[in-house]
Amino acid sequence: MTERKLKQSYFDIRDEIKRRLNGFKKLWQTGGDDEIFAELVFCMLTPQSKAKVCWRAVENLIRKGLLIKGSESQIAHELVGVRFNRKKAEYIVEARKQFMVDGRLSIKARIAQLDNPFDAREWLVHNIRGIGYKEASHFLRNIGRGEELAILDRHILRSLKALDVIEEIPRTLSKSKYLKIEAKMRGFADKVDISMGELDLLLWYIGTGEIFK
Repeated sequence: MTERKLKQSYFDIRDEIKRRLNGFKKLWQTGGDDEIFAELVFCMLTPQSKAKVCWRAVENLIRKGLLIKGSESQIAHELVGVRFNRKKAEYIVEARKQFMVDGRLSIKARIAQLDNPFDAREWLVHNIRGIGYKEASHFLRNIGRGEELAILDRHILRSLKALDVIEEIPRTLSKSKYLKIEAKMRGFADKVDISMGELDLLLWYIGTGEIFK
C-alpha cells in the first residue's frame, strides 16, 4: 500500500467516514446510559471475536432485556460465537455493578467527569476488568469521546506495517508498545493530513472492505 493509494481511498469514502464519526458524536450528545453501556459491552466482547458477531450478541441482549437486568448465566448464553463467553459475561455484570448509582445505570456521568480521552482511557483500563488499551480506545471513539486515540487491532496493525509506519506487528501489546505505536500513527496521520479517527476507519475499511464500528 502506498500513501497515494491511501489518500485515494480516503477521498472515495471520506463522506461515509465523516458520517460515521458524526454518528458517534451524536450518540454521546443524545444517547442514554443504556446505549453508552451497550458500546462498552460491545468493546468488551471484541477481543479474539468478530466485530459483527459481537454486535449481534449485544443487540440480542438489548432485545431480550438482559443487558441491564440479565444474570451472568443469561448473558453468557446469548454470547453466541463470542470467545470466552462465560468470562466476558462475568466482566459485563461486574462493569454494570460498577456504574450503578442508587439502582440506576450512570455510566455517562462517570465518563463525563474525566477530563480528556487519555485520562478516560487510563481510568477504564485500571478500573474495568476486561478492558485494555485497545478496548478502551474503541469504546471512547464509539461514543464520540476518543477520536484522538488509536484502536490497534490486527487490521490496523497490518495496514500500519504495509505503510511502513511500523517495522513489525508485535506479538503482544504492552502499555509502552501501544503508546509508542499510537504516537507513530498520530505522526503519520499528521503527515497525510487525515485525522486519527478518520484514519482508523479508513484503515479498517482497507482491511475489511467495509466501515463498521
